Amino acid sequence: MATLTRFDDAFDDLLRGFFVRPVSFDGSQSQSTAPAQFRVEVSENEQAYVIRAEIPGVKKEDINIGIDADQVAISAEVKNEKDAREGERVLRAERYYGKVYRAFALGQPVDENGAAAKYQDGILELTLPKKAATQAKRIEIQ
Repeated sequence: MATLTRFDDAFDDLLRGFFVRPVSFDGSQSQSTAPAQFRVEVSENEQAYVIRAEIPGVKKEDINIGIDADQVAISAEVKNEKDAREGERVLRAERYYGKVYRAFALGQPVDENGAAAKYQDGILELTLPKKAATQAKRIEIQ
């Protein structure tokens, strides 16, 4: 009679954390080279798009916003401020330091001149007015 071996536990151990942290092909854990992302909320009304992005721990001078027609890109750099006092040592550090980036397309071109940005309490709020839709030009045939 054949002996059956159960591989569920071994398979679970193999995949445990596989989708949580980056793994290189040599079996060691690697740091991701892609910038981290942050959470955004995009809403719209008839006149404008409103984007709220959670970017805590960033100074407003370190946030960059790019608008190109209906494309919006937001990037920021979270800087590591050394605030360890003399005689202290860090036992555990889980805060992220580095660049964060998000880019996405909206459904309609944005009026860059009317765009407004506000950053308060770690929330970046962008108000991006929609460009007026242009009517297709009709050409008369002579």
